[in-house]
Amino acid sequence: MSAVPALPPALPAGLLPQTPLTALAPMQDVTDLAFMRVVAHYGPPDYFFTEFLRVHAQSRPEPHILRSIDENETGRPVFAQLIGEDITHLRRTAEALLHHPVAGIDLNLGCPAPKVYRKNVGGGLLREPQRVGEILAALRAAVPGLFTVKMRVGFEDARHFEVLLDLVNEHRVDLLSVHGRTVRQMYRGEVSYDLIGHAAKRVRCPVLANGNVTSAEKAASVVGSTGAAGVMIGRHAIRNPWIFRQCRERFTGREPFRTTLAHAREYIERLYRATAFPGLAEHQHVNKMKKYLNFVGQSVDPDGAFLHDMRRTANERELFTVCDRHLLAEPDREFAPEPYPGVIARPNCEDSPSASGGCSLETISA
Repeated sequence: MSAVPALPPALPAGLLPQTPLTALAPMQDVTDLAFMRVVAHYGPPDYFFTEFLRVHAQSRPEPHILRSIDENETGRPVFAQLIGEDITHLRRTAEALLHHPVAGIDLNLGCPAPKVYRKNVGGGLLREPQRVGEILAALRAAVPGLFTVKMRVGFEDARHFEVLLDLVNEHRVDLLSVHGRTVRQMYRGEVSYDLIGHAAKRVRCPVLANGNVTSAEKAASVVGSTGAAGVMIGRHAIRNPWIFRQCRERFTGREPFRTTLAHAREYIERLYRATAFPGLAEHQHVNKMKKYLNFVGQSVDPDGAFLHDMRRTANERELFTVCDRHLLAEPDREFAPEPYPGVIARPNCEDSPSASGGCSLETISA
C-alpha cells in the first residue's frame, strides 16, 4: 500500500498511527447513539459522523442527535453534520454545537434525496458553487476548531468539481469526504475513484474516499489507487459492523477477522436490543429492524432466501425464528465479506426519500 498522507496536527489521531483512517458515514435514521454503540462493540471506526441536523429559521439541534454526541462512550470522536443553506442559522447552529463535545462541524453537500436537494440543500447546493463558497466562508469563520465537508463530485456531472475543490482550499477545510458519484446517480452506477484521487492530490486537507467501499479488501484497493487518507463507509457497515476492524487488519498486513453466520445472528440480537426504547411498539421495532436486515441479508446466502423470509415476518418471534433457521443451521459457514451478486438490499426503493425528507435507510450513503 502507498504511503498514508500525514494528518494535520489538529485532526484526532486514528486508532493505529500511520494507518489509513476509517469513518462511519452519516446516515439518516441510522447513525444514532444505539448504532454507534453497536458498531463500536465490533471494532469502532476512527471517526463517527452524526445524522444531519436540519438547519432553518425555526430549527434547534434535534435531541436524539445531541445524545449521540453527549452520551458517546465509544472513545472515538464524533463530528456533527449540518444540512441547510441559510447562513445565519448555519452559524447559529454551529456555535450552539460547539458547547457540546463535538470533534468538529461537518457540512453536508451530498445528500441525494430529491426532497432534500429540491430545497437547495445537501447535494442541491453543488449546482451553485458561489453559494457554496459563501457558506464555507461563514462556517469557517464561526468554527475555531475542525471544520469538515462531505460532498459528491457534482449534481448532474462533475463540471463544478474543480471550483468546489478550490473553495475547499480557499476556506481551509480540515477534512474532505468525497462520494465518487453525482447527486443524480444516487447509489447507482460506477464510483469515480479517479475523481476522488484527483481531489486527494488537489486539496490541502486529507480526503476520505466514500462510495461502494464494500470490504476491507476493497478499502485497501481504494486507498491504494486514490491516495486518499482513508475511507468513509456507510451501508456496508450496516451489513457488516466488523468492517472497520477488518480494514485496520488489512491495512497492517494481517488476515481480516472471519465472520460467520453465528456472528451475524449475535449482531442482529444485539442491534435489536440496542434499538429498543420505551413506547416503541413491537411491530414498529420489527419494521425498523427489517431495514437494517435488508443490508445484512446481502451476505447471508447467494439466493436471497433469508431476505425473502425475513421481509414476511410480522413480530419479534417470527423475525428471530427466521434468523435462527437461516443463521444457526450452519453457524460456522462464512458470513460473506462482500455482498452476494444480485442480492439487492432494497428493490425498487433507492429513489424513495424518507417521509421526513431525509436520506433514509433506503437512500443512505454507500
